[in-house]
Amino acid sequence: MGAGAVGAATVLSLIERGGMCCEIVLIDLDARRADGVAADMRYATPLSPLVEVRSGGYDDLDGAAVVVITAGLNEKAGGATDRSDPEGRLRLIAANARVYADVVPRVVAVAPEAVLMVVTDPPDPLADLTRRLAGHDRVFSTGTLIDSLRFRVHLADRLRVRPRDVQAMVVGEHGTSEVLLWSSASVGGTPALDLLARCPEPVDQVRQDIENDIRYANITIIEGTGASQYGIGVVSALLVEAVLRDERAVLPVAAYYPPYGVTLSLDSVLGAGGVQQMFMPAMNEGERAALERSVAALKKAADRALAVLRE
Repeated sequence: MGAGAVGAATVLSLIERGGMCCEIVLIDLDARRADGVAADMRYATPLSPLVEVRSGGYDDLDGAAVVVITAGLNEKAGGATDRSDPEGRLRLIAANARVYADVVPRVVAVAPEAVLMVVTDPPDPLADLTRRLAGHDRVFSTGTLIDSLRFRVHLADRLRVRPRDVQAMVVGEHGTSEVLLWSSASVGGTPALDLLARCPEPVDQVRQDIENDIRYANITIIEGTGASQYGIGVVSALLVEAVLRDERAVLPVAAYYPPYGVTLSLDSVLGAGGVQQMFMPAMNEGERAALERSVAALKKAADRALAVLRE
């Protein structure tokens, strides 16, 4: 759902990964855009395992296993690109909740058994809204997986190692209240903070710089290209694959967590049907307190999303 920058990047990544799905249907409010993107993507399909890419309408979702929802305003269009604004992408809630209030019931009417993956910003409160609209728990959002990858990249840059050798996670909100788990970040089993202590810059300054780079990464990307799309497109394709293959991959994606009564990112087991289990990762006292603040922010955001249904 949605053939804009993120939707198109997701489809391209699905094609490139290949072999996980046989049919991809693009649906967009602007049918001509969906037609154009689908036509463009089709010309790449001969280079991948058999997959059909086409545009369509809601009826074409009949039998869909996974529906990826990217519809709505992005941060640039929604005026959420001010680094000094504590709301960040939460500023998009009202506008995108209205989009979801229209889209989700139509999807569920045609594909009642599909897993629904929320990508639109802000993804976590919109996933809460989607869960309410869909009437089931096969709903999750991309959560803080992209933030965790960015954490690994920035740590690797500072420590001059490969990002794949860095283990680091972000939990809570995909947004300004997100929590970077510095206490468990490591490189080959060595605590990342111990390694940063060997760098010439003060560790506290390095931490602050990295946190700012991650919290405002979307804004930096938008300032250069107009839309954050490629990284989240690859992430979305990976998550679709995890669901379709029932991988039971442990990833920081967001789902409804009953102990907190809200959707947020923790250690989540992703496979058939969506998120199957959620675990609380190890964290120190300061990180735990920060997570509680993130939960409070997410609860307020979820209430704002639900308020749209009462308008």
